[in-house]
Amino acid sequence: MDNVCEDQIFSSLFKEHSKTVFNYIFYKFGNEEKAHDAVQEAFVKLWENCAKVSPEKAKSFVYTVANNLYLNVIKAEKVRLKYADKSNDRSNESPEFLMEEKEYKEKLDKALNALPENQRTTFLLNRIDGKKYAEIAEMENVSVKAIEKRMHLALKTLREQIDGI
Repeated sequence: MDNVCEDQIFSSLFKEHSKTVFNYIFYKFGNEEKAHDAVQEAFVKLWENCAKVSPEKAKSFVYTVANNLYLNVIKAEKVRLKYADKSNDRSNESPEFLMEEKEYKEKLDKALNALPENQRTTFLLNRIDGKKYAEIAEMENVSVKAIEKRMHLALKTLREQIDGI
């Protein structure tokens, strides 16, 4: 029987899930450092409990631990979502276009920040990470119907607040 305590299995679990767990927590925290910390701590806890957690349950275990770490930190502070500005060479763009784009991004950031945390997380996991509703439902430990409703409400709110979505 496969065992999470085996280096190769643990390593493959880390490679397979760490990026998505990071994004999941980053979307909730809006803080890269905290997201990295939560991912590291979640995988440390998986290692510490490797004999008790089957490889099939490892993904769920890591999400649950990372989410619980997030919830513990939330009790102590308010969350604001920030994005890493992925600035490329844009010298060929007109100043008007760049200004409009900047204003649109600010509007979008403001609208996303105003969404309830569960809607924002669902929206970003689906639209940025390309996660399917079933995957998000598994991460959040809710039904696919709940994810569909969150997405519907998020899109409705964003459409009301921003022209062009």
